[in-house]
Amino acid sequence: MIAAHLPVLQIVVPLVAAPFCLLLRRGTWAWILSSIVCLAALVIAATLLSQVLESGPISYELGGWAPPWGIEYRVDVLNAFLLLIVSATGAIVLPYARRSVAHEIPESQHGGFYTALLLCFTGLLGVAITGDAFNLFVFLEISSLSSYVLIAMGRDRRALTAAFQYLVMGTIGATFIVIGIGLLYMATGTLNMADLGARLPAVGANRTVLAAFAFLTVGATLKLALFPLHFWLPNAYAYAPSVVTAFLAATATKVSIYILLRFFFTIFGPTFAAEDITLQRLVVPLAVIAVLVCSTVAIFQSNVKRMLAYSSIAQIGYMMIGIGFDTVTGLTAGIVHLFNHAATKGGLFLALGCVVLRIGSCQLDDLAGLGRRMPLTMFSFVLGGLSLIGVPLTAGFVSKWYLVQAAIEQDNWLVAVAILVGSLLAIIYVWRVVEVAYLRPAPEGTPAGGIEAPWSMLVPTWILIGASIYFGIETSLNVGVASAAARFLLGVAG
Repeated sequence: MIAAHLPVLQIVVPLVAAPFCLLLRRGTWAWILSSIVCLAALVIAATLLSQVLESGPISYELGGWAPPWGIEYRVDVLNAFLLLIVSATGAIVLPYARRSVAHEIPESQHGGFYTALLLCFTGLLGVAITGDAFNLFVFLEISSLSSYVLIAMGRDRRALTAAFQYLVMGTIGATFIVIGIGLLYMATGTLNMADLGARLPAVGANRTVLAAFAFLTVGATLKLALFPLHFWLPNAYAYAPSVVTAFLAATATKVSIYILLRFFFTIFGPTFAAEDITLQRLVVPLAVIAVLVCSTVAIFQSNVKRMLAYSSIAQIGYMMIGIGFDTVTGLTAGIVHLFNHAATKGGLFLALGCVVLRIGSCQLDDLAGLGRRMPLTMFSFVLGGLSLIGVPLTAGFVSKWYLVQAAIEQDNWLVAVAILVGSLLAIIYVWRVVEVAYLRPAPEGTPAGGIEAPWSMLVPTWILIGASIYFGIETSLNVGVASAAARFLLGVAG
Protein backbone atom coordinates (compact mmCIF):
# COMPACT_ATOMS: atom_id res chain seq x y z
CA MET A 1 0.00 0.00 0.00
CA ILE A 2 1.09 3.55 -0.74
CA ALA A 3 0.11 4.64 2.77
CA ALA A 4 2.86 2.46 4.24
CA HIS A 5 5.49 4.29 2.17
CA LEU A 6 4.39 7.88 2.86
CA PRO A 7 7.51 8.74 4.91
CA VAL A 8 9.88 7.99 2.03
CA LEU A 9 7.51 9.49 -0.58
CA GLN A 10 7.70 12.74 1.38
CA ILE A 11 11.34 12.95 0.25
CA VAL A 12 11.40 11.01 -3.02
CA VAL A 13 8.66 12.97 -4.80
CA PRO A 14 10.32 16.44 -4.63
CA LEU A 15 13.83 14.98 -5.02
CA VAL A 16 12.95 13.19 -8.26
CA ALA A 17 10.95 16.15 -9.59
CA ALA A 18 13.78 18.67 -9.06
CA PRO A 19 16.00 17.70 -12.04
CA PHE A 20 12.95 17.54 -14.33
CA CYS A 21 12.40 21.26 -13.68
CA LEU A 22 15.84 21.90 -15.16
CA LEU A 23 15.10 19.73 -18.18
CA LEU A 24 11.82 21.50 -18.95
CA ARG A 25 12.60 24.33 -21.34
CA ARG A 26 9.74 26.60 -20.34
CA GLY A 27 9.58 28.13 -16.87
CA THR A 28 5.80 27.74 -16.87
CA TRP A 29 6.06 23.95 -17.01
CA ALA A 30 8.67 23.95 -14.25
CA TRP A 31 6.36 26.09 -12.13
CA ILE A 32 3.40 23.76 -12.72
CA LEU A 33 5.46 20.69 -11.79
CA SER A 34 6.82 22.38 -8.64
CA SER A 35 3.33 23.46 -7.57
CA ILE A 36 1.94 19.92 -7.98
CA VAL A 37 4.87 18.44 -6.04
CA CYS A 38 4.50 20.87 -3.12
CA LEU A 39 0.77 20.22 -2.96
CA ALA A 40 1.42 16.46 -2.92
CA ALA A 41 3.97 16.96 -0.13
CA LEU A 42 1.37 18.89 1.88
CA VAL A 43 -1.16 16.06 1.53
CA ILE A 44 1.48 13.53 2.66
CA ALA A 45 2.53 15.69 5.63
CA ALA A 46 -1.06 16.22 6.77
CA THR A 47 -1.71 12.47 6.52
CA LEU A 48 1.43 11.66 8.54
CA LEU A 49 0.49 14.15 11.27
CA SER A 50 -2.99 12.66 11.48
CA GLN A 51 -1.56 9.14 11.75
CA VAL A 52 0.93 10.15 14.45
CA LEU A 53 -1.74 11.89 16.54
CA GLU A 54 -3.97 8.82 16.28
CA SER A 55 -1.50 5.96 16.73
CA GLY A 56 1.86 7.34 17.85
CA PRO A 57 5.32 7.57 16.18
CA ILE A 58 5.95 5.93 12.79
CA SER A 59 9.20 4.10 11.99
CA TYR A 60 10.13 3.48 8.35
CA GLU A 61 13.11 1.24 7.53
CA LEU A 62 14.98 2.15 4.33
CA GLY A 63 16.07 -0.78 2.21
CA GLY A 64 14.68 -3.31 4.67
CA TRP A 65 17.59 -2.72 7.08
CA ALA A 66 16.33 -2.60 10.65
CA PRO A 67 17.52 0.35 12.77
CA PRO A 68 19.97 1.15 14.22
CA TRP A 69 22.01 -0.64 11.50
CA GLY A 70 20.02 0.85 8.64
CA ILE A 71 18.79 4.38 8.04
CA GLU A 72 15.42 5.02 9.64
CA TYR A 73 12.83 7.67 8.86
CA ARG A 74 11.02 8.31 12.12
CA VAL A 75 7.92 10.50 12.39
CA ASP A 76 6.70 11.71 15.77
CA VAL A 77 4.44 14.57 16.76
CA LEU A 78 7.25 17.16 16.68
CA ASN A 79 8.65 16.51 13.22
CA ALA A 80 5.20 15.73 11.76
CA PHE A 81 4.24 19.27 12.83
CA LEU A 82 7.38 20.63 11.17
CA LEU A 83 6.69 18.66 7.98
CA LEU A 84 3.26 20.31 7.88
CA ILE A 85 4.78 23.79 8.28
CA VAL A 86 7.40 23.31 5.54
CA SER A 87 5.07 21.62 3.05
CA ALA A 88 2.21 24.06 3.64
CA THR A 89 4.58 26.99 3.11
CA GLY A 90 5.79 25.47 -0.16
CA ALA A 91 2.26 24.77 -1.37
CA ILE A 92 1.17 28.35 -0.60
CA VAL A 93 4.27 30.09 -1.93
CA LEU A 94 4.46 28.28 -5.29
CA PRO A 95 1.25 29.79 -6.80
CA TYR A 96 2.63 33.19 -5.77
CA ALA A 97 5.97 32.48 -7.40
CA ARG A 98 4.90 32.59 -11.02
CA ARG A 99 4.41 36.36 -11.30
CA SER A 100 7.05 37.27 -8.73
CA VAL A 101 9.76 35.10 -10.32
CA ALA A 102 8.88 36.35 -13.81
CA HIS A 103 9.40 39.92 -12.56
CA GLU A 104 12.61 39.44 -10.56
CA ILE A 105 14.51 36.62 -12.31
CA PRO A 106 15.52 36.35 -16.01
CA GLU A 107 13.45 33.81 -17.93
CA SER A 108 16.51 31.77 -18.85
CA GLN A 109 17.05 31.01 -15.14
CA HIS A 110 13.49 29.92 -14.27
CA GLY A 111 14.18 26.20 -14.69
CA GLY A 112 17.24 26.43 -12.46
CA PHE A 113 15.28 28.46 -9.92
CA TYR A 114 12.53 25.87 -9.51
CA THR A 115 15.12 23.08 -9.40
CA ALA A 116 16.96 24.82 -6.57
CA LEU A 117 13.69 25.57 -4.78
CA LEU A 118 12.60 21.92 -4.89
CA LEU A 119 16.04 20.77 -3.71
CA CYS A 120 15.84 23.21 -0.80
CA PHE A 121 12.32 21.94 -0.10
CA THR A 122 13.58 18.34 -0.18
CA GLY A 123 16.46 19.11 2.16
CA LEU A 124 14.23 20.80 4.73
CA LEU A 125 11.74 17.93 4.69
CA GLY A 126 14.61 15.44 4.93
CA VAL A 127 16.09 17.13 8.00
CA ALA A 128 12.71 16.88 9.67
CA ILE A 129 11.89 13.26 8.89
CA THR A 130 15.19 11.39 9.15
CA GLY A 131 16.06 9.44 12.26
CA ASP A 132 19.78 9.24 11.40
CA ALA A 133 22.14 11.96 12.63
CA PHE A 134 24.50 11.88 9.64
CA ASN A 135 21.56 11.72 7.23
CA LEU A 136 20.31 14.88 8.95
CA PHE A 137 23.60 16.60 8.14
CA VAL A 138 23.37 15.51 4.48
CA PHE A 139 19.84 16.88 4.09
CA LEU A 140 20.86 20.07 5.88
CA GLU A 141 23.61 20.61 3.33
CA ILE A 142 21.24 19.92 0.43
CA SER A 143 18.92 22.64 1.70
CA SER A 144 21.79 25.03 2.47
CA LEU A 145 23.58 24.70 -0.89
CA SER A 146 20.35 25.26 -2.80
CA SER A 147 19.54 28.23 -0.52
CA TYR A 148 22.82 29.90 -1.49
CA VAL A 149 21.87 29.54 -5.17
CA LEU A 150 18.38 30.90 -4.59
CA ILE A 151 19.64 33.95 -2.71
CA ALA A 152 22.28 34.67 -5.37
CA MET A 153 19.50 34.92 -8.00
CA GLY A 154 18.35 38.25 -6.54
CA ARG A 155 18.40 41.06 -9.09
CA ASP A 156 20.49 43.32 -6.85
CA ARG A 157 24.21 42.60 -7.24
CA ARG A 158 24.49 42.65 -3.46
CA ALA A 159 22.60 39.34 -3.52
CA LEU A 160 25.87 37.64 -4.56
CA THR A 161 27.69 39.09 -1.56
CA ALA A 162 24.81 38.09 0.72
CA ALA A 163 24.85 34.55 -0.68
CA PHE A 164 28.62 34.29 -0.21
CA GLN A 165 28.38 35.56 3.37
CA TYR A 166 25.62 33.03 4.06
CA LEU A 167 27.74 30.30 2.42
CA VAL A 168 30.74 31.05 4.65
CA MET A 169 28.72 31.20 7.86
CA GLY A 170 26.57 28.24 6.87
CA THR A 171 29.63 26.15 6.11
CA ILE A 172 31.11 26.96 9.51
CA GLY A 173 27.83 25.97 11.17
CA ALA A 174 27.63 22.74 9.19
CA THR A 175 31.24 21.91 10.06
CA PHE A 176 30.49 22.30 13.76
CA ILE A 177 27.45 20.06 13.41
CA VAL A 178 29.28 17.28 11.57
CA ILE A 179 32.14 17.38 14.10
CA GLY A 180 29.57 17.08 16.90
CA ILE A 181 27.94 14.11 15.16
CA GLY A 182 31.36 12.50 14.71
CA LEU A 183 32.11 12.88 18.42
CA LEU A 184 28.78 11.29 19.29
CA TYR A 185 29.60 8.37 17.01
CA MET A 186 32.99 8.06 18.69
CA ALA A 187 31.33 7.89 22.10
CA THR A 188 28.46 5.53 21.26
CA GLY A 189 29.18 3.72 17.98
CA THR A 190 25.79 4.60 16.49
CA LEU A 191 24.22 7.33 14.36
CA ASN A 192 20.56 6.45 14.86
CA MET A 193 19.13 9.28 16.95
CA ALA A 194 16.80 7.12 19.05
CA ASP A 195 19.68 4.70 19.67
CA LEU A 196 21.97 7.62 20.56
CA GLY A 197 19.43 8.77 23.14
CA ALA A 198 19.34 5.26 24.63
CA ARG A 199 23.13 4.79 24.77
CA LEU A 200 24.32 8.21 25.96
CA PRO A 201 23.14 7.89 29.60
CA ALA A 202 25.41 4.84 30.01
CA VAL A 203 28.33 6.74 28.51
CA GLY A 204 27.84 9.70 30.85
CA ALA A 205 28.89 13.33 30.51
CA ASN A 206 32.53 12.68 29.63
CA ARG A 207 34.70 15.13 27.69
CA THR A 208 33.78 13.67 24.31
CA VAL A 209 30.04 14.01 24.98
CA LEU A 210 30.42 17.52 26.37
CA ALA A 211 32.48 18.54 23.34
CA ALA A 212 29.83 17.05 21.03
CA PHE A 213 27.12 19.02 22.84
CA ALA A 214 29.14 22.23 22.49
CA PHE A 215 29.85 21.73 18.78
CA LEU A 216 26.24 20.84 17.99
CA THR A 217 24.88 23.79 19.98
CA VAL A 218 27.14 26.33 18.27
CA GLY A 219 26.51 24.86 14.82
CA ALA A 220 22.73 24.79 15.22
CA THR A 221 22.51 28.28 16.75
CA LEU A 222 24.58 29.64 13.87
CA LYS A 223 22.22 28.00 11.38
CA LEU A 224 19.15 29.37 13.16
CA ALA A 225 20.71 32.86 13.53
CA LEU A 226 20.61 33.21 17.30
CA PHE A 227 22.27 36.41 18.52
CA PRO A 228 25.23 37.03 18.19
CA LEU A 229 25.60 34.48 15.33
CA HIS A 230 22.98 36.22 13.20
CA PHE A 231 25.00 38.47 10.89
CA TRP A 232 24.38 36.44 7.74
CA LEU A 233 20.59 36.72 7.92
CA PRO A 234 19.71 40.42 7.29
CA ASN A 235 21.50 40.65 3.93
CA ALA A 236 20.29 37.21 2.84
CA TYR A 237 16.67 38.20 3.43
CA ALA A 238 17.05 41.73 2.07
CA TYR A 239 18.57 40.90 -1.32
CA ALA A 240 17.12 37.46 -2.16
CA PRO A 241 14.18 37.29 -4.59
CA SER A 242 10.92 38.06 -2.75
CA VAL A 243 9.52 34.52 -2.98
CA VAL A 244 12.82 33.09 -1.68
CA THR A 245 12.84 35.45 1.29
CA ALA A 246 9.29 34.46 2.20
CA PHE A 247 10.00 30.74 1.85
CA LEU A 248 13.25 30.78 3.84
CA ALA A 249 11.85 33.06 6.55
CA ALA A 250 8.96 30.66 7.11
CA THR A 251 10.96 27.42 6.97
CA ALA A 252 14.78 27.46 7.13
CA THR A 253 15.35 28.90 10.59
CA LYS A 254 12.42 26.82 11.91
CA VAL A 255 14.09 23.63 10.70
CA SER A 256 17.33 24.71 12.40
CA ILE A 257 15.42 25.21 15.66
CA TYR A 258 14.03 21.71 15.19
CA ILE A 259 17.62 20.39 14.91
CA LEU A 260 18.44 22.01 18.24
CA LEU A 261 15.29 20.54 19.84
CA ARG A 262 16.05 17.09 18.44
CA PHE A 263 19.63 17.05 19.71
CA PHE A 264 18.84 18.64 23.08
CA PHE A 265 15.85 16.54 24.03
CA THR A 266 15.92 13.31 21.99
CA ILE A 267 19.65 12.58 21.96
CA PHE A 268 21.11 14.27 25.05
CA GLY A 269 17.83 14.25 26.98
CA PRO A 270 16.10 17.05 28.90
CA THR A 271 17.97 16.29 32.13
CA PHE A 272 21.41 16.60 30.48
CA ALA A 273 20.50 19.81 28.65
CA ALA A 274 18.83 21.46 31.63
CA GLU A 275 20.93 20.38 34.61
CA ASP A 276 24.38 19.51 33.30
CA ILE A 277 24.57 22.44 30.87
CA THR A 278 21.89 24.70 32.41
CA LEU A 279 19.95 26.02 29.44
CA GLN A 280 18.59 28.99 31.36
CA ARG A 281 22.11 30.31 31.90
CA LEU A 282 23.22 29.79 28.31
CA VAL A 283 20.29 30.13 25.90
CA VAL A 284 17.80 32.40 27.67
CA PRO A 285 20.15 35.40 28.18
CA LEU A 286 21.22 35.34 24.51
CA ALA A 287 17.59 35.03 23.44
CA VAL A 288 16.55 38.00 25.58
CA ILE A 289 19.38 40.10 24.13
CA ALA A 290 18.24 39.07 20.63
CA VAL A 291 14.68 40.24 21.37
CA LEU A 292 15.73 43.62 22.73
CA VAL A 293 18.71 44.47 20.51
CA CYS A 294 17.36 43.26 17.17
CA SER A 295 13.91 44.78 17.76
CA THR A 296 15.67 48.09 18.42
CA VAL A 297 17.87 47.76 15.32
CA ALA A 298 14.76 47.01 13.22
CA ILE A 299 13.34 50.42 14.14
CA PHE A 300 16.17 52.22 12.38
CA GLN A 301 16.10 50.31 9.07
CA SER A 302 15.17 52.18 5.91
CA ASN A 303 14.70 48.96 3.90
CA VAL A 304 11.52 47.17 4.99
CA LYS A 305 12.95 43.75 4.09
CA ARG A 306 15.90 44.39 6.40
CA MET A 307 13.48 45.64 9.04
CA LEU A 308 11.58 42.36 8.91
CA ALA A 309 14.87 40.43 8.82
CA TYR A 310 15.97 41.93 12.14
CA SER A 311 12.46 41.31 13.42
CA SER A 312 12.92 37.64 12.49
CA ILE A 313 16.07 37.44 14.62
CA ALA A 314 14.10 38.91 17.52
CA GLN A 315 11.30 36.38 16.96
CA ILE A 316 13.87 33.57 16.98
CA GLY A 317 14.83 34.95 20.38
CA TYR A 318 11.26 34.43 21.60
CA MET A 319 11.34 30.80 20.43
CA MET A 320 14.66 30.18 22.16
CA ILE A 321 13.40 31.73 25.40
CA GLY A 322 10.64 29.12 25.51
CA ILE A 323 13.06 26.30 24.69
CA GLY A 324 15.53 27.52 27.30
CA PHE A 325 12.96 27.32 30.10
CA ASP A 326 12.86 23.53 29.61
CA THR A 327 9.27 23.23 30.88
CA VAL A 328 6.10 22.02 29.20
CA THR A 329 4.73 25.57 29.08
CA GLY A 330 8.00 27.01 27.80
CA LEU A 331 8.50 24.37 25.12
CA THR A 332 4.85 24.72 24.08
CA ALA A 333 5.40 28.47 23.71
CA GLY A 334 8.57 28.01 21.66
CA ILE A 335 7.07 25.39 19.34
CA VAL A 336 3.77 27.23 18.86
CA HIS A 337 5.67 30.42 18.06
CA LEU A 338 7.65 28.46 15.47
CA PHE A 339 4.34 27.73 13.72
CA ASN A 340 2.79 31.17 14.26
CA HIS A 341 5.86 33.08 13.11
CA ALA A 342 6.10 30.98 9.94
CA ALA A 343 2.59 32.09 8.96
CA THR A 344 3.01 35.72 10.02
CA LYS A 345 6.46 36.45 8.63
CA GLY A 346 5.85 34.43 5.47
CA GLY A 347 2.74 36.53 4.82
CA LEU A 348 4.56 39.80 5.52
CA PHE A 349 7.36 38.99 3.08
CA LEU A 350 4.81 37.96 0.45
CA ALA A 351 3.10 41.33 0.93
CA LEU A 352 6.45 43.05 0.37
CA GLY A 353 6.90 40.98 -2.79
CA CYS A 354 3.61 42.44 -4.06
CA VAL A 355 4.99 45.90 -3.37
CA VAL A 356 8.25 45.12 -5.20
CA LEU A 357 6.26 43.88 -8.21
CA ARG A 358 4.37 47.16 -8.51
CA ILE A 359 6.86 49.86 -7.47
CA GLY A 360 10.18 48.02 -7.81
CA SER A 361 11.35 48.91 -4.33
CA CYS A 362 10.84 48.11 -0.66
CA GLN A 363 12.59 51.20 0.69
CA LEU A 364 10.46 52.74 3.42
CA ASP A 365 10.18 56.19 1.82
CA ASP A 366 8.99 54.65 -1.46
CA LEU A 367 5.92 53.25 0.30
CA ALA A 368 4.42 56.74 0.76
CA GLY A 369 0.71 56.75 -0.05
CA LEU A 370 0.69 53.03 -0.85
CA GLY A 371 -2.13 52.35 1.61
CA ARG A 372 -4.55 53.98 -0.84
CA ARG A 373 -2.97 52.65 -4.04
CA MET A 374 -2.51 49.04 -2.85
CA PRO A 375 -5.20 48.73 -0.15
CA LEU A 376 -5.41 44.92 0.02
CA THR A 377 -1.64 44.45 0.09
CA MET A 378 -1.00 47.07 2.75
CA PHE A 379 -3.92 45.97 4.92
CA SER A 380 -2.48 42.45 4.91
CA PHE A 381 0.81 43.98 6.07
CA VAL A 382 -1.00 45.80 8.89
CA LEU A 383 -2.66 42.59 10.10
CA GLY A 384 0.65 40.72 9.94
CA GLY A 385 2.25 43.56 11.90
CA LEU A 386 -0.41 43.22 14.60
CA SER A 387 0.51 39.55 14.94
CA LEU A 388 4.20 40.43 15.23
CA ILE A 389 3.34 42.86 18.01
CA GLY A 390 1.19 40.26 19.76
CA VAL A 391 -2.19 41.98 19.72
CA PRO A 392 -5.03 39.79 21.10
CA LEU A 393 -6.90 37.66 18.54
CA THR A 394 -3.69 37.13 16.56
CA ALA A 395 -1.35 34.13 16.58
CA GLY A 396 1.49 36.28 17.92
CA PHE A 397 -0.53 37.01 21.07
CA VAL A 398 -0.99 33.29 21.75
CA SER A 399 2.76 32.69 21.56
CA LYS A 400 3.65 35.58 23.84
CA TRP A 401 0.91 34.68 26.31
CA TYR A 402 2.44 31.23 26.78
CA LEU A 403 5.95 32.72 26.96
CA VAL A 404 4.94 35.11 29.73
CA GLN A 405 3.21 32.23 31.54
CA ALA A 406 6.39 30.16 31.29
CA ALA A 407 8.48 33.04 32.65
CA ILE A 408 6.11 33.55 35.59
CA GLU A 409 6.17 29.81 36.36
CA GLN A 410 9.96 30.17 36.73
CA ASP A 411 9.59 33.39 38.78
CA ASN A 412 11.67 35.05 36.07
CA TRP A 413 10.00 38.44 35.98
CA LEU A 414 12.89 40.05 34.11
CA VAL A 415 12.28 37.79 31.12
CA ALA A 416 8.53 38.47 31.29
CA VAL A 417 9.24 42.21 31.21
CA ALA A 418 11.69 41.75 28.31
CA ILE A 419 8.97 39.96 26.31
CA LEU A 420 6.61 42.88 26.87
CA VAL A 421 9.32 45.43 25.99
CA GLY A 422 10.01 43.51 22.77
CA SER A 423 6.33 43.85 21.86
CA LEU A 424 6.46 47.61 22.49
CA LEU A 425 9.50 47.91 20.24
CA ALA A 426 7.63 45.95 17.54
CA ILE A 427 4.86 48.57 17.71
CA ILE A 428 7.40 51.23 16.74
CA TYR A 429 8.84 49.55 13.65
CA VAL A 430 5.45 48.33 12.43
CA TRP A 431 4.04 51.83 12.94
CA ARG A 432 6.81 53.33 10.84
CA VAL A 433 5.53 51.38 7.82
CA VAL A 434 1.89 52.15 8.60
CA GLU A 435 2.62 55.86 9.01
CA VAL A 436 4.43 56.11 5.67
CA ALA A 437 1.89 54.02 3.75
CA TYR A 438 -1.28 55.62 5.13
CA LEU A 439 -0.44 59.08 6.44
CA ARG A 440 2.10 60.37 3.93
CA PRO A 441 0.97 61.53 0.49
CA ALA A 442 2.25 59.77 -2.61
CA PRO A 443 5.20 61.49 -4.35
CA GLU A 444 4.35 64.22 -6.84
CA GLY A 445 3.71 62.95 -10.34
CA THR A 446 2.52 59.55 -9.13
CA PRO A 447 -0.54 58.33 -11.09
CA ALA A 448 -3.70 58.56 -9.02
CA GLY A 449 -5.03 55.11 -9.94
CA GLY A 450 -4.62 51.95 -7.91
CA ILE A 451 -1.80 49.51 -8.64
CA GLU A 452 -2.99 46.56 -6.60
CA ALA A 453 -1.07 43.29 -6.96
CA PRO A 454 -2.54 40.46 -9.08
CA TRP A 455 -4.83 37.93 -7.39
CA SER A 456 -2.32 35.13 -7.98
CA MET A 457 -0.08 36.91 -5.46
CA LEU A 458 -2.74 38.38 -3.17
CA VAL A 459 -4.47 35.08 -2.44
CA PRO A 460 -1.33 33.28 -1.08
CA THR A 461 -0.46 36.42 0.90
CA TRP A 462 -3.91 36.52 2.48
CA ILE A 463 -3.90 32.79 3.18
CA LEU A 464 -0.82 33.19 5.40
CA ILE A 465 -2.00 36.45 6.97
CA GLY A 466 -5.45 34.92 7.47
CA ALA A 467 -3.79 31.95 9.16
CA SER A 468 -2.01 34.32 11.58
CA ILE A 469 -5.44 35.63 12.60
CA TYR A 470 -7.32 32.31 12.53
CA PHE A 471 -4.77 30.53 14.72
CA GLY A 472 -4.97 33.37 17.22
CA ILE A 473 -8.64 32.49 17.73
CA GLU A 474 -8.82 28.74 17.06
CA THR A 475 -5.77 27.23 18.75
CA SER A 476 -6.57 23.52 18.74
CA LEU A 477 -4.04 22.77 15.95
CA ASN A 478 -1.12 25.05 16.76
CA VAL A 479 -1.29 24.99 20.57
CA GLY A 480 -2.68 21.46 20.78
CA VAL A 481 0.04 19.88 18.66
CA ALA A 482 2.78 22.09 20.18
CA SER A 483 1.70 21.03 23.69
CA ALA A 484 1.73 17.37 22.66
CA ALA A 485 5.22 17.83 21.14
CA ALA A 486 6.48 19.53 24.31
CA ARG A 487 5.23 16.69 26.52
CA PHE A 488 6.76 14.17 24.11
CA LEU A 489 10.18 15.85 24.23
CA LEU A 490 10.16 16.09 28.03
CA GLY A 491 8.79 12.59 28.51
CA VAL A 492 5.77 13.89 30.41
CA ALA A 493 2.61 11.79 30.30
CA GLY A 494 -0.63 13.36 29.20
